[in-house]
Amino acid sequence: MGQLDVLSAIALSMLCLFQLASTWTVNNFLMTGPKAFLTYASSVQIGAQSGIKECKHQFAWDKWNCPESTLKLSTLNGLRIATRETSFVHAISAAGVMYSLTKNCSLGDFDSCGCDDTRIGQTGGRGWIWGGCSDNIAFGEKISRQFVDALEDGHDSRAAVNLHNNEAGRLAVKATMRKVCKCHGVSGSCSIQTCWMQLADFREVGNYLRIKHQHARKLEMDKKPMKAGNSAGSRRAIAHAFRGISRTELVYLEDSPNYCIKNQSLGVQGTEGRECLKGDRNMSQWERRSCRRLCYECGLRVVERRTEVVSSCNCKFHWCCTVKCERCTQVVTKYYCARKDGARKQQNKTKRKPVARRQ
Repeated sequence: MGQLDVLSAIALSMLCLFQLASTWTVNNFLMTGPKAFLTYASSVQIGAQSGIKECKHQFAWDKWNCPESTLKLSTLNGLRIATRETSFVHAISAAGVMYSLTKNCSLGDFDSCGCDDTRIGQTGGRGWIWGGCSDNIAFGEKISRQFVDALEDGHDSRAAVNLHNNEAGRLAVKATMRKVCKCHGVSGSCSIQTCWMQLADFREVGNYLRIKHQHARKLEMDKKPMKAGNSAGSRRAIAHAFRGISRTELVYLEDSPNYCIKNQSLGVQGTEGRECLKGDRNMSQWERRSCRRLCYECGLRVVERRTEVVSSCNCKFHWCCTVKCERCTQVVTKYYCARKDGARKQQNKTKRKPVARRQ
């Protein structure tokens, strides 16, 4: 499950698209059916993996920590609840695929595309012109949409929400791009600059979408028309719900469950047994408060465990040409969430008290 769910779902969409698509054009380069999708399959896979990795980084010290059970992107086999958290999963996955495709395109890894040179030579502003090698964001966006959005074949509210969040993820990649410039002129005078647009580090995309997750909007849907599926009433209800919603916003349908408590049917593992962080000045405020958030707010206590960690140390270079290291043992203190003693005793009291018989 987990990463395999995402990747197998994308692979399934590829097989479906092989049958549906005969020919299509990208950057004025004609490619035919399966050949086109096979060309980009590796990049799509890497992009999906980077999206999952970023999700786990962003929520590492939250009650919901991007668990394997939530990494299903499709409503094809009946998607679980569409919460604020699953909106992030869709957005970061679509962003990861778009980012990877764009990067590979600009690096010349695909015969079908290269740098975006549509504005080269044009005046961009005072003292600078467009030049260099801008990342081909239009290419990455188009191919990402064809791969990721193909996972949604429904026309109900859940599919509409998933497609909207996919698009918000792709727009996040665009929003975080930065302009890079190079000076030209006599003796480094920088009388003129050539500039191009470059992808930001993917961590910036993750940070951007994390903020969007915090401000995600719940859609209030009229439940009656939705029962009709792909009917006129259903389409009107969906269109009405999305009125006033920006394309860059994340949206969801249901409130999040209680992530403190284990719930197998929802794939929620609870926070009991989770590690938390304490007392390091180099930590962010969010990390320092992880024990409060994961343990105390969930009615759990913090237990301290000490373990020995063996690592390489005192490494020295010896001529020529080896590096020799010593093996050092260090005692590391880690903190975990555990049930309070009273709660454990209460759980053990499962037998009923005997009823006194009348004489």
